Amino acid sequence: MKIMYRCCRFIVVLSFFSFLYGCATSPTVDLPDKKRTDLELYLTATEANDLLKNEGKNILFVDVRTRGEVAKGAPALIDAHVPLVEKGEDKKLALNENLVSAVEARLKEKGLTQEDRIILICRNGNRTADATNQFAAAGYKKVYTITDGTVGWKENNLPWTDEIDEEKYYQP
Repeated sequence: MKIMYRCCRFIVVLSFFSFLYGCATSPTVDLPDKKRTDLELYLTATEANDLLKNEGKNILFVDVRTRGEVAKGAPALIDAHVPLVEKGEDKKLALNENLVSAVEARLKEKGLTQEDRIILICRNGNRTADATNQFAAAGYKKVYTITDGTVGWKENNLPWTDEIDEEKYYQP
């Protein structure tokens, strides 16, 4: 009887901690569908900033907003700007068909590979979800989206610059 009691108690305690762990590690509970990705790797702006400060040399941080948005300022820690959409010949916004290849080139420049982590940021997390899914389709496994985007970055007073280095801008 004592053994059965101990086993039941162990199962209850284990279940409780499993539940708590699931709640603590699941930022997707309140995440709208348009921000969800196939890879399900999400960060807040604050989490991304902390990760980049500690492990930034092993991560590629890419801003996928338009050139016009980035010209008004960007997170100071970005490695590159590669827009998800850009103006086509007809002056309308269209998907950047070179997104994955342009980021691959930036990975190589930084001495990283497809196996290393990539963090994407846009204004509010919608475009990064679309971009992340493009990377997932290309076989990438470690592409994170910042769910609160540059809006969250600014709200949390994280490092920001109004003058991005020209070498970081996307060159089609």
